[in-house]
Amino acid sequence: MAPARFQPSSIKNKIKREEVSRKLKKSKSQAKLQKRLDQAKVEAKDPAAKKKRISENVPRTLDNTREADPAMLSAAGPSSAQHAEFSNDIASDPFADYFNFTQDPTIPPKVLITTSAKASKGTYEFCDELVGVFPGAEFIRRKKGKGFEMGRIAGWAAGRGYKHLLVVNEDMKKPSLLSRPSLLSKTNVFLDAITLVYLPNGPMAYFKLTSIELTKQIYGHARATPHNPELVLNNFSTTLGHGVGRMFQTLFPPLPEFQGRQVVALHNQRDFLFFRRHRYAFRSPEKVALQEIGPRFTLKLRWLKRGLPAVQNFGASPDALEISVGTEEMKPPEPLPVSNPPKDNEYIWRWKPELETTRKTFFL
Repeated sequence: MAPARFQPSSIKNKIKREEVSRKLKKSKSQAKLQKRLDQAKVEAKDPAAKKKRISENVPRTLDNTREADPAMLSAAGPSSAQHAEFSNDIASDPFADYFNFTQDPTIPPKVLITTSAKASKGTYEFCDELVGVFPGAEFIRRKKGKGFEMGRIAGWAAGRGYKHLLVVNEDMKKPSLLSRPSLLSKTNVFLDAITLVYLPNGPMAYFKLTSIELTKQIYGHARATPHNPELVLNNFSTTLGHGVGRMFQTLFPPLPEFQGRQVVALHNQRDFLFFRRHRYAFRSPEKVALQEIGPRFTLKLRWLKRGLPAVQNFGASPDALEISVGTEEMKPPEPLPVSNPPKDNEYIWRWKPELETTRKTFFL
């Protein structure tokens, strides 16, 4: 029978109990230190032992202990059936034309950037940053009159060669969450979401927007150049994540200009998409330095729908325009030459609180 483990709590005298407990704790820490020193001596003579220890000593995190998802593509490679299904999905998805290189890969896709109605000053500043991020982006200020629904704007843009419609939303009209509020101007920033529409036939995605930090708020930031940047998509491991990643990939030209040394990174961690833009410089054949350009922000997917944004009363006679006092009279949008918006949309995927059964449930 194994001897019972000695417990300092069994000592009745308080002073003696604290002394014994302190000595026991000190002896344990010294034993741990001696063990690490001995291990370091062994690994100094045998580097393979150190590599083996590091490979086996993997901490348990929420990322590497996530719940199994049937749509997840394993790192070792999908099975033959899963690979065939995934290949068919890629060949038939709306982004297949972009990856078939049917157009000049050096020409950036045209991106129309706009805002929700009656946007604030901070939203326009953020849109200026986005115009500098996407090479083919163009900002058009949204008019205040009725008849400029998102579906009509998407159809108008599709008829004029645009490949994306990006709308910066101010849904809640409350100051948004920013990384450094003290560095902002006196005006409040209300932007809280981004709607990304792939033209001419969809799909469209809605992202919650948080942790915004403009270029001027980043200390020691680099200056951007007009070169086409490289794109890094990290940790998109499910079929839904691959679809979202391919959608972001179509915002940039297939062939980057490497002489610009600019890289845009979209890192997925626990379904939060962290956007960063850097310039890299080779300090030596072994070392590379990074200098952030900006901006920074975080996205979280809320839903993914088929087709263009719906317009409930499309085809009906439009109401009279409401013109604000002091503004010039504006004309309603021209008839859509190519794409007509639908009257309803079908969800491909939609986030709901009940889907997150545990903290280890992720979808991208």
